[in-house]
Amino acid sequence: MDQRQGILENLEMTLFADIYRGKRVLITGHTGFKGSWLTLWLSELGAQVTGIALAPATTPSHWQLLELPVDDAPLDITDAASLAAELQKTQPEVVFHLAAQPLVRRSYRDPLETWSTNVIGTANLLEACRHCTSVKAIVVITTDKCYENREWEWGYRETDRLGGHDPYSASKAAAELVVGSYRQAFFAKAGAPLLASARAGNVIGGGDWSEDRLIPDIVRAVSEKTVLKIRSPGATRPWQHVLESLSGYLLLGQKLLEEQQEFAQAWNFGPEADGNRTVEDVLIRLQKAWPAISWSVAGGELPHEANLLHLDSAKAKSRLGWCPVWPLEQTLTATAQWYRSYVENSAVISAAQLRAYIDAANAAGLAWTR
Repeated sequence: MDQRQGILENLEMTLFADIYRGKRVLITGHTGFKGSWLTLWLSELGAQVTGIALAPATTPSHWQLLELPVDDAPLDITDAASLAAELQKTQPEVVFHLAAQPLVRRSYRDPLETWSTNVIGTANLLEACRHCTSVKAIVVITTDKCYENREWEWGYRETDRLGGHDPYSASKAAAELVVGSYRQAFFAKAGAPLLASARAGNVIGGGDWSEDRLIPDIVRAVSEKTVLKIRSPGATRPWQHVLESLSGYLLLGQKLLEEQQEFAQAWNFGPEADGNRTVEDVLIRLQKAWPAISWSVAGGELPHEANLLHLDSAKAKSRLGWCPVWPLEQTLTATAQWYRSYVENSAVISAAQLRAYIDAANAAGLAWTR
C-alpha cells in the first residue's frame, strides 16, 4: 500500500482537466485485469470509486495486491435487481462498464455464461443507469473482436460490420448492438446520460493471470520452470499496454462528463502499426527482457480464432486527440519488468509504472495531460 501513496502528487500537469476529482465513479469488473488498473488510476485522480464485480477469478490477483481503499460491492451483473439497487445506493455520476466473460476458449466451454454476462449483463447495467438520475456519462468497454473478421490486412474502423465466429466475439458484437439500441431508444433525449463504447486491442501489462492468455501463460511457465506450448504462433494481434486503452477510456469519459454529445458513439483505441505483431514475435521480444522465457508450438486441433486482426484508431486520434504513448518495445519491457519484479521479489510496481506512463505522455504533449 505505501508504495503507491502519493504517486501522482506534485505532478506539474492536470490530467483529464481534473474532471474526475471528487466525482462518484462506478466501475463494473474492477477486480479484473483492466478494471484493477482503472481503479488505481481513478483513485489517484481523486475520484470516489465504487466497484461492482465478482470475487477475483485468479490467485494471485492484481486487485488484491493493490489493496485500494475503494467501496467494493460483490455482485453479479446478471442479477438485475441487485445491480439496480447498488446504483440507487451509490448514485454514480459516471460509469465504466468492464465486467465481462473475456476469454475466447472459455466461451467455447460455456457459451451460455458468456452470452448471459456479456449481453444480458450489459443490458441490465444500462437499464439500471436509465433509472438512476445521477448518471451523466457511461463508457461501455467491448473489444476489437466485436468486428466481423475478414482477415483484412488493414485496420477495422468503427463503421465496419460487427460480428463474431466464437461465442465471446459474437457476444461482444451483440453488446455493441445493445449499446446502440439504448443510445437511440432511451438516451437520445435532452438530459439523458451520454453513452459511448470503446474497443481496444490485445491489452497486456503486469497483473494479468487469466487463463488461456499468452502473457499470463508464459509467466506461469517461467514460475513453474516449464516450457510453454503456444497455439497459432503466426497469428497477428494489435498488442498494447493496458494503460494505453485506459487513457482512451478516461479521455472519452471526460468528454461525456463535459456534456459533449458528439462523443457519445463507438471508438477504437488500438496501437500504432508497430504494435501489430505475431504471437511468436512478441515472445521473442519478451525473452530479451526476461531470458527465462521459453516456448514450443502445440500440435492438435484447436478452436477457431482470428488469424489477422488490426484496429484503425484514426477517429480517436483526430477527434479525441488520443494517441498511444509507449511503442511495442517499451510495452513489452514494462510488462516483463512488472512480472519479474513480482515473481523474483514479490514487488508490485503498478503505481510506479503508471507514473512513468503519465510522464511519457506529458513529454509527448498529449492533450489529456494538460
